[in-house]
Amino acid sequence: MRRGAVTGRHLRAPAPAFKRSRVAGIRSLVGALALSVVLIGWGSSQATVPTAAPPPSLAASPPAPAPAVAAVQPTPAPAPALGSPPMHITYAGAGMDQAVLPLTPTEEERSIAALVPPHTADAYWLTSYGVPGAGSTNTTYIVGHSWEGRESPFNNLSSLAKAGDRLTVTTAEGPLGYSIDRITTEYKDTLRDSAIWDMVPGRLILITCFTEDLWGKNIIVQASPVPAG
Repeated sequence: MRRGAVTGRHLRAPAPAFKRSRVAGIRSLVGALALSVVLIGWGSSQATVPTAAPPPSLAASPPAPAPAVAAVQPTPAPAPALGSPPMHITYAGAGMDQAVLPLTPTEEERSIAALVPPHTADAYWLTSYGVPGAGSTNTTYIVGHSWEGRESPFNNLSSLAKAGDRLTVTTAEGPLGYSIDRITTEYKDTLRDSAIWDMVPGRLILITCFTEDLWGKNIIVQASPVPAG
């Protein structure tokens, strides 16, 4: 199943893409970052637990005879876990050790189908997609700015990230280990059609601008959970 797509000239993707910021003078003010996300079909992809139907009325039923022995009621099975929002990401190989903040579009951003993340060096979790952990129903996306002329942990993804590296995402349920499967670059104009927007439970994807072509390409780091134990 495919989520929405993202368009734009800085970071494009199905339901968030990054495109070049149109704010005048942004290169001189914040150094070439501009990670903007266009939201098309932005909506929660986590599974919704259906509400149990109310029990039928027993008012018209004849009373049942009292049992000779009280029935033993089975212990109800616990509801399946649905994962937990990411709170911190640590990727020693790329010098990344920082908090992860939730990023949700406002009503105004929904109306214009565009989202511009804060111009900071923080990592942002796209709340309309998946969460990591047991019971995850979709990919978890963490995005951040790459900068020109200043340091940023996301800059290092372009030069230091390697397949096979390990990283850790911490949630309220504890740390979760991931192994990087692949690292790719994609043109911003075609990212909206990428398979990275397929719903893949448990998968983690990091997205930022490719430092060798900040305005034309994005770098995508795809990782899978490492079994505990």
